[in-house]
Formats: sequence, C-alpha cells, structure tokens
Amino acid sequence: MAVQQADVVICGAGIAGIAAAYYLAVKQQVGRVLLVDERPPLSLTSDKSTEAYRNWWPGPDGAMIQLMNRSIDLLEELAAESDNCFRLNRRGYLYVTADPAQAERYRQMGQLAAQLGAGPLRVHAGQLHDPVYQPADPEAYADQPDGADLFLDQALIRRHFPYLTPEATAVLHTRRCGWFSGQQLGAYLWEQARLAGVQLVTGRVTGVELGHGRIQAVIVQTEHDTQTIQTPVFVNAAGPYVGEVARLIGVELPVFSELHLKLSFKDSRGCVPRHAPLLIWDDPQRLNWSPQEAEFLAEAEATSWLLEELPAGVHGRPEGADAGQMLLVLWPYHTRTFDAPQFPLPADPEFPEIALRGLSRLIPALRTYLDRLPAVYIDGGYYTKTAENRFLSCPLPVQGVYLIGALSGYGLMAACAAGELLAAHVTGSALPPCAGAFDLARYDDPAYRALLASVEFGGQL
Repeated sequence: MAVQQADVVICGAGIAGIAAAYYLAVKQQVGRVLLVDERPPLSLTSDKSTEAYRNWWPGPDGAMIQLMNRSIDLLEELAAESDNCFRLNRRGYLYVTADPAQAERYRQMGQLAAQLGAGPLRVHAGQLHDPVYQPADPEAYADQPDGADLFLDQALIRRHFPYLTPEATAVLHTRRCGWFSGQQLGAYLWEQARLAGVQLVTGRVTGVELGHGRIQAVIVQTEHDTQTIQTPVFVNAAGPYVGEVARLIGVELPVFSELHLKLSFKDSRGCVPRHAPLLIWDDPQRLNWSPQEAEFLAEAEATSWLLEELPAGVHGRPEGADAGQMLLVLWPYHTRTFDAPQFPLPADPEFPEIALRGLSRLIPALRTYLDRLPAVYIDGGYYTKTAENRFLSCPLPVQGVYLIGALSGYGLMAACAAGELLAAHVTGSALPPCAGAFDLARYDDPAYRALLASVEFGGQL
C-alpha cells in the first residue's frame, strides 16, 4: 500500500471541488493540495447545468443574495482577468405571468430584494414618469443594470418582448443574472489550480483514518493499488455523493437528491431570438391537447395525469453563439427524489414533448414543432440539496474535515463564493457575515429553526 502526504485532500473534481482547490491553492496559497476523483474533472453533473446565474433569491435574511452577489463579483473578476474566456453575459432572467395577482407579488418581491441588496426595482407601467428601460447587451457583463425592471403595461411588453405570449400581463426582468460556459469556467479554475501545484489523483475515496477526534489519513482506491494519503485536512466535495462520503466519518447529512432533466434542440425556425434572456413561465398550466389526444390520455392511469394542472417554472434559453440555433428547455413538472443517486439517469420518455408543450405556452411560435417533434438531446443530473435549498460550506464535527456541497441546481453560479468560503474556514481567515447561513451548525440555532418553521424557503427554478 502506497503512502503519501498532503496538506489538503479534496474528494470530488466537480465544480465545487475545483473551486475549493482554486481558492485554497491560488488565493490562500495552501501547499500540497490533492484532488481525488475516479472520473475526469467536471464530468458527472457539473457539465449538465443550465449554466445560468442570478442574484435574485428568496429568504428574509438576504443570505443568498449576499452570497450570490459575492460569487458574481468573483465571476466578473475572473472574466476580466481571462479575457472572458467563459463568455459571461448579463442578459437577465425574464419571469412572465398571465395572472394579474402575480404582478403585485412581483412588485413585493422586487421591493424586498432591493432592501436585501439585489439592486433597485424599476416599474414600467406606461406612464410618463416611468424610468427608462435599458435593454440588455446580449454579450456584455460589465456596465449593465442590476436590480429588476417590472413591466405592467402590455403594450410595453409587446414592444420589448414581441415573441412572448399575448397572455402576458406582467414581466419581471431581473438584471444581475445571465449565463456562461461552465466547462470553460471550470477549465480556467482547474488550470490555475494546477499551475499553483494542485494534483489530480484518479481514484475513489473508500475510507478515512481518524485518531484523537481528527482526520489522520484518506484511503484511495486507484486502478492499480490502494493509497493512504496522510493529511490534516479532508474536504468532502463529492457532489451527489456527499452523503455517502460523510458517512465514512460517521456523519449523517440532511441532504437528498432530486432528478432534473434538460433537453436541447435546434430551433431552426428562430422561434426564440438569439439575444433573449433566460425565459420563465411563472404560472401553473394545463397542457394544450387536442380533444382526440385528451380522450386518449384519459383512458389510462399512466397518462391521465397529463391532463391535470402542472406546476409553474418551465424555462429555456438560447444556447451558443449568435449564429447558432440551439435552445435549452427545462421543467421539473414532477420531481423525483433519491437518497442515493442512480446512474445512468432514470429515463422519462415523455419529457421532450411535455417540456416543449409547456414552453410553447410562453412562446407560442414553438407550437409549430409539436406536429413533428425535432430531434432532441436529453441530459441532466441531480440537485443535491437541503430542505430549504441552502448549500453547506463549513467544518464537519470531526476536526480537520470540511464540506462543500448541497449546491442544488446552482452549483456553477455559487461555486466561486462557496469555494472562497470553504478556503476561509480551512485557513482560519475572516468569514463573511452570511457564513452562518451555510454552516451545518445552523440547524442547532433556535432562531434559524424558528425561521424555517415560519417562512417558506425555496427559490429553485
């Protein structure tokens, strides 16, 4: 059995593990950092993301807004120093509703978000005193508006977003939001980490050695042998396997995994403009079936649910450069939860048609694809999350063991701030004011438990 030493061992080479390695080795200048994974970096779920980001988050304490603002600051710094190699933009998210009651909810959300640091709310109601609306520059991230623009006038909605359904009565354009290439971001962080001395060990963490209440060594099974890596610091960044790895030290994490699928297809008819923001239909809906289709679906219990009301949240965005034609579509219309992830992913043969029908409620031109569905590509992954959908970046109860995980469906957008926070914990550096909101110890805080009991947390698209 081979024996070596490291200052830090990180289990998992997804975006969380790579970000942790980057902020430890490059920014905190920690010595020998080893990244352990049996797969190539960024190849399990980190490359299946929508690759979007936002500072638009719920929660009365504003912790997610603070954390995401910091993460976006870091993304913008990385974009500036890398000549924007990962194509960061700030097109925004467009939440759209046909429900007049939602308009007031949007106003209240915008006012609260502004108080918590997301930026000002600008209301456009077709009045002379309305603020000026600045459309997004499709490829820019600097010198763009923050906050949100709320449209309450249908004529204005049609003027600025003519591709949306005429049913739209209110549109909320949240502005410090957009997307980027997650693979290119991860590759840039990984290259900088490698230059700072981080090494990849291809293998599987199968055990840990503890002594005197702290970590002593990590056991790694490689293709050729079993290695013992002596280390004072072990970081669990195992993505959907964080719970399994935590059990190696006798810790049960309050996490679970949800299956989320994503489809992409060639929008050869140009139904969605290439400059569009990320588009979200924010109302529940019933799918538009023909009478014959509805009669057929009603005959079997396995399909009759397709006639029921489905939840809000179908969303999509253009993918690729201006000259491209790809469109991404996502809709968690029924969420399946798993204590342990399953690979390959469980199939959902109805997903392409259901998701496309759902998004066509928001973008009517997409209905032209329903007579003959285009060729689609389906992938996806697991949102490993806590009950209130706040991640964990913190020490664990065994001295020298840390966790960065439960990053749900927002791992790419949060990775920089989560990695920076993890590195601060490991090195004893100053923590941000919101750090406690991402610590496992939060569940021992009576005030936080009371908040969970009294407030509906969430925020996942």
